[in-house]
Amino acid sequence: MQIKEQLEQIFDQAIAAAMADGSLNMEQAPAAALERPRDAANGDWASTVAMRSAKLARSNPRAIAQAIIDHLPENGLVASTEIAGPGFINIRLTSAALQGVVATVRNERMDYGRSQAPADAPRINLEYVSANPTGPMHVGHGRWAALGDATARVLRHAGYEVSEEFYVNDHGVQMDVFGNSIVVRYQQALGVDIEMPEKCYGGGYIMDIAQEIIAADGDKWLSADPDERHVYFREYGYKRMLELVRGTLEGFGTNFDTFFSERSLYVPGEDGKTPVERAQDAFRAQGYLFEKDGALWFRSTDFGDDKDRVLIKENGEMTYFMSDCAYHYNKIQRGFGKLIDIWGADHHGYVKRCEAMLEAWGYAGALEVMLGQLVNLLRDGEPVRMSKRTGEMVSFQELIDEVGVDATRYLMLSRSSDQPIDFDIEVAKKQDSSNPVYYVQYAHARICSILRKAAGEDVAAKALAGEMTTDELAALVVPEGVDLSVLTDESELALMRKMDDFGELVALAARDRAPFRLTHYAQELAATFHQFYTNCHVLGVEPEVQAARLALCDASRTVLALALSLLGVSAPIQM
Repeated sequence: MQIKEQLEQIFDQAIAAAMADGSLNMEQAPAAALERPRDAANGDWASTVAMRSAKLARSNPRAIAQAIIDHLPENGLVASTEIAGPGFINIRLTSAALQGVVATVRNERMDYGRSQAPADAPRINLEYVSANPTGPMHVGHGRWAALGDATARVLRHAGYEVSEEFYVNDHGVQMDVFGNSIVVRYQQALGVDIEMPEKCYGGGYIMDIAQEIIAADGDKWLSADPDERHVYFREYGYKRMLELVRGTLEGFGTNFDTFFSERSLYVPGEDGKTPVERAQDAFRAQGYLFEKDGALWFRSTDFGDDKDRVLIKENGEMTYFMSDCAYHYNKIQRGFGKLIDIWGADHHGYVKRCEAMLEAWGYAGALEVMLGQLVNLLRDGEPVRMSKRTGEMVSFQELIDEVGVDATRYLMLSRSSDQPIDFDIEVAKKQDSSNPVYYVQYAHARICSILRKAAGEDVAAKALAGEMTTDELAALVVPEGVDLSVLTDESELALMRKMDDFGELVALAARDRAPFRLTHYAQELAATFHQFYTNCHVLGVEPEVQAARLALCDASRTVLALALSLLGVSAPIQM
C-alpha cells in the first residue's frame, strides 16, 4: 500500500474517533483525500477535509482541523502536522516512512505500483492504428501505435484486462482501387500504353509490387482474364501490404492480440447469418431501422445524432457505417464490456453515430473514443514534406529507421493525444540532455554503471556481457537487510518522495488514458536522481552509508526501468 493510502486511512480513523467522542458533531464526513502542496516547504501532503467538513459540522475549519489532529492514532508515518490558512492540514512524513519506499520498490521490482481494477471492471477491447492495407503506414499511424500500446501497458499495470486489436479494412471500394492501381502499373512496366486512372494509389510502392509480380510471372497476366487478373493483383498486393504493416508494428514493439478482418463481417457463421445481418437484427429488434427511398436507415437521431444514418444504399451496397456497426456489435458479442477506439481528430464527427448505435443495442457508455491530433514532422525546426529517398510522404518505417524505436516512441508519447506533436528528427537523434529520452535512459545507464563499479571489474564484466541481470548485480552489492535509516539528506528524501508518486500516477494515467504523463514523470525522476548524485557521494563513503545509497540507486533504477517499460521504451545498462 502506498504512503498516501496509508495516510488517508490514518486520517479517516482520526475523523471517525473525533466524531465518536463528540469533538466533531456530524453524521458523515468527506473522505480525507490528500494532495501534494504546491510549495514543498509546506510539507509532504496536505488535506482539505477540514474545510470540506465545515458545513456538515457547523464549525470553523481550523477548529475541525485541530480536532482531527488531536485524534490521529499512533503511527510511523506522520512526523508533524500544522494548520495553515483557512484550515489546510499540512503533513510532514517521518524519514522512516520514505525509507520504506526503497525497501518496497526493491521487493516488488517490476510489480511496483501495480494495482487491482474494480471487481466489476469490464474486459477492454482497445482498437488502434487500423491502417488500410493499401499502402505503407504514415507517421500519424506511428503516433497511434505508440499511444495504443502504451495505453494497454498502463491499463494492465492498473489491473485491467485488455485485448489489443487491429481492424483490417480489407473490404470495399478502396481494395478494388488498390488492385486496379497495381494492374495499371504492371501493364505500364511491360510497355502497355495506358493512363493511370484518376482514382488510384500512385505511390512508388505500387510499382514495387508490380515489379515483384513481373519477376515471378513475367508478362503472363497481360493476356489473362481481366477479372481474374484484378483479383490476383488485389490479393497479392493486400498480402504484401499487410505483411509490411505487421512487420513495421512488430519492429516497433507493438504486438496485437487480434487482427480482425473486415471481410469476416460478411461471412456467414454457424447460424447461417453474417455479423452484418446479426447487427441489423439487433437494430430491428429494438425498433430502430426504417426504409426510405429504397435504402435501409438507422434512426440515430433518437440518440442525439444530427441526422439518421444509411446502412444499406438504394443499390444494395453496404455503407462504411454498416461495417462499423457490425464490427462493434461483434466486439460486444465477444464479451467486451468497454470498447476503446483510437482515431485521428479528423474523425470527430463520426463519434456520435457510433455512440448512438451502441446505445440503441442497450450498451450506452460502452464506447470510448480517444481522438488524437496530428504529428508535424520537422528537421532542425523546419517542416519535412517529403522523403529524400522516395520523394514521397515520409513513412513510419523510414522515421523508425532514422531515429530508432525508443526515441520515436518516447517523443510520440510526450504530449497528450489531444495536442499536436512537433516531432523534430534532429532532436530525436541527439545524444545529450536536450533529447528527453536520452536524458532518462542515461540516468538508468548511469545507475547501472554505479552498481558495476561497486561490484568490481570481474563482476562488472559479467554484467556487461549479459551473464547476470542488473537485479542480480544489485543483490551482490547491497547487503541483505541493509539499514536505510541513514538516508536523511534532503536529496535522498526527495528521490524517495518521487518514487512514492509512481503508483498513483499509473492509476491516474490508466483512468484518464494518459500515458504521456509517464514521460514527464520519468524526466522528473531522472532529474531528481541526477540532483541526488550531485549532492551525495555513493561510493567511497562510510560502508553503511554506501550500502544504503546503493539501495536507493537500485530502487531508482527499477522505477525508471518500469516507467520506460510502460512506454514501450528500453532501459539500457550502458550508453
